[in-house]
Amino acid sequence: MTRRRKPEVLAPAGNLRSLETAIDFGADAVYCGGKEFGMRSAPKNLSYEDLAAGAQYAHKRGARVYVTCNVLPHNDEVEDMKDYIGKLAETGIDALIVTDIGVMVAAHRIAPKLELHVSTQAGVTNYLAANALYELGAKRVVLARELSLQALRDIRANIPEDMDIECFVHGSMCMAFSGRCLISNYMNGRDANHGECSQPCRWKYHVVEEKRPGQFFPVEENDEGTFLFNSQDMCMLDHLDDVIDAGATSLKIEGRAKSAYYVAAMANAYKCAVDEYMVQRGFEDEDGRVLKPFRDQVIRNRAVTNAAVVSDDSIGFHSSSLSGSKAAARTMLAPHAGALVGEEANMADEAARPEHVALPQWLKDEPYKVSHRDYCTGFYYPEHKAGQNTDRGGYFRDWLVVGEVQGYDAETKRITLMSRNKIEAGQLVEFLIPGRKPVDYTVPGGGFQDADGNPVEAINNPAHVFSMPCPEPIPVGSMMRSHARNRTLKAE
Repeated sequence: MTRRRKPEVLAPAGNLRSLETAIDFGADAVYCGGKEFGMRSAPKNLSYEDLAAGAQYAHKRGARVYVTCNVLPHNDEVEDMKDYIGKLAETGIDALIVTDIGVMVAAHRIAPKLELHVSTQAGVTNYLAANALYELGAKRVVLARELSLQALRDIRANIPEDMDIECFVHGSMCMAFSGRCLISNYMNGRDANHGECSQPCRWKYHVVEEKRPGQFFPVEENDEGTFLFNSQDMCMLDHLDDVIDAGATSLKIEGRAKSAYYVAAMANAYKCAVDEYMVQRGFEDEDGRVLKPFRDQVIRNRAVTNAAVVSDDSIGFHSSSLSGSKAAARTMLAPHAGALVGEEANMADEAARPEHVALPQWLKDEPYKVSHRDYCTGFYYPEHKAGQNTDRGGYFRDWLVVGEVQGYDAETKRITLMSRNKIEAGQLVEFLIPGRKPVDYTVPGGGFQDADGNPVEAINNPAHVFSMPCPEPIPVGSMMRSHARNRTLKAE
């Protein structure tokens, strides 16, 4: 599977299996946590041995591994964190994701060969901050999720060309600014800034008036209360062209606590969407062969308010890192004289924007086949800002994984699979296969066998090996899923 750095599809992994699954289903890079100092303590995370194995697995397939080291450490944790960074550097990973500036500077000294990516927890919202972090050794900034596309364009136009911008494009959103929240710590002593968030913002809340103790008044849409902080999930799949055109070089999928199936489905969906972008924009043909070099879409989207005039003061502190001189930096920041600004710039930008990349319907359906809340487009479009679900606190889980393909026998035309949920004759299923449209299939009547070759009526024991007829070859590692209603729905 073709892999590229720009635009990069970056998938989450809570364990080694998810890491390998993400890469198998197209991720160009995977981010994960070790056993310490990460912002997700709920997943099992990866040991040093897991990280070494994961890095080796990724590198053999042209992918990369980034490890989170993004808690806000207390004084008594500093020396342990330094030791931890040194050990991480020996595993062969490619980058550290950090938040604290002190940790970043220490990591640059302790592990100079590792790239440093600045976490969204740092709350980078402008190019001044991005350039300052670049001066300190950062290769990449993960922008605050509260930014618009125009803010992304402005930052891209005013930072070094070799600095990466990573943007969230899919998954859960935090009700606090860039994830800096104290509610969990206050409610039950679990520090969100040390990876222990219990998500109390998803709980039900009522209001109690001071002089009416015991009387609970729902601030509500229904009688069971409201979910005031229950933020929607982000889904930018059908808008990836806007994010890439604005200057993002890495497209980040949230979900280190999610299942391997979630990681597979979303990595595959976003990889396929990026492939559509590359083809429809004319950078590649349908076989992945390069037609013209891919470059960041900066020149066409330079509708930035500071592009017309760049003063010495505005570039002086970082001019050496940009080009070695203020004059060269000024050229990089304002490459064409008389640049348009404000409303004129926005109008020119809209006029120059190429046609929207049209995704096939099967691809646009993929986000609805994993566990999710109501979707939104985050804060990228000011006229359509993210909101919260006010009438429910749960997830939509309309699809189930029913099996994982372990082998295919071309002579007998049978697949071997590890069962995850019940499979019975007449059930309508799909095979999720890397890099392509899912394959629809109606489970035939009869033909089920257990691991010993004995006939069985149905597959109804999870985590057991079975086989069944299947005329079409299905690659090992593919996932078999079914709509929740289809477990009992028979084909006519």
